[in-house]
This record gives sequence, C-alpha cells and structure tokens, in this order.
Amino acid sequence: MSDDSIQIDHIRAQWAKARPDLDTGPMGLIGRLGRITRVLSREMEATFARHGLNQASFDLLATLRRAAPPHALTAGQLMDNMMITSGTVTNRINRLEVKGLVERRADKEDARRAIVGLTETGFALIDRVIEDHVATQHRLTALLTDAEFAALDAGLAGYLAKLDGREAG
Repeated sequence: MSDDSIQIDHIRAQWAKARPDLDTGPMGLIGRLGRITRVLSREMEATFARHGLNQASFDLLATLRRAAPPHALTAGQLMDNMMITSGTVTNRINRLEVKGLVERRADKEDARRAIVGLTETGFALIDRVIEDHVATQHRLTALLTDAEFAALDAGLAGYLAKLDGREAG
C-alpha cells in the first residue's frame, strides 16, 4: 500500500475516533481518485512538456488532428468538441498560431468566420506527441492486470455516466 493510501486510511481512522457517527467510506474512494488524478496529470504534463506543449495546447491540436481532413474546424466547432468557452479557445488558438502550429483561414462559406487548421509543423508535432502520449498511458496502465484494467474501466465508466446524468438532471 502506498504512503498516500496509508495516509488516507489514517485520516479516516482519526475521523472514526473524532466523529464515530460519520460514515467516511467515500472519503477513502474520493481521496484515492484525487491522488490518482494528480499522479496521472503530472505524468501526462511531463509527456506534453517534452514536446513544448501543455494539456491545453495538446487538447486543441489533438482535436484538430482527429477531425476529418483537412484537419480544420471553426472556433465554434472547437468549443463544442473541447467543451470550453470562446475566450479560452481564442486564447489557445492565438498561442498555437504564434508557435506556427495552427493557422486561421477564411471560411469559404462565411467570410465572417475563420477556419482553424493544423500547419504542416503542427500536424507532424501532434503525430509525434500522440504516439508518446499513448505510450505514457500504456506505461501507467501496465501496472494493472487485464482483469483489474477491465473492472476499473467499467466501474469508472458507469460511475461517470451516473455523475453526468445527475448533472444533466
């Protein structure tokens, strides 16, 4: 058991003494999920940093790369795909445009809109980064057996669907 997991159990034991009337079972689960999130995020950020990116810039480049050729979307489509605000998407586009990774082109159907697409440099970069990103994910999940991986994936997918349904309702 990790030091953090032991610490979470220690905190729960302290609460059991201080407030035996409280069921702190969820505290363990949520504490562990939070710690896992921080560890995974740190590993992903390190992967992106090796390529001069961060999570935000990776997300935008990856969204464009997943789009059908010519790998270009409007700002509105980026907002919808990435679930971010117009100000946030504009800021990200501006930063990546300065780096020469994306470019704005006039929309042939509506001159008031711009289409954001990957440059050749951006396309080549995101292809390298996604390979590194997937390798990092494999390295991190290789710590699980196949059965643990499947059970965790299914359990978390179900939990997320319930949380999302609660938010929508």
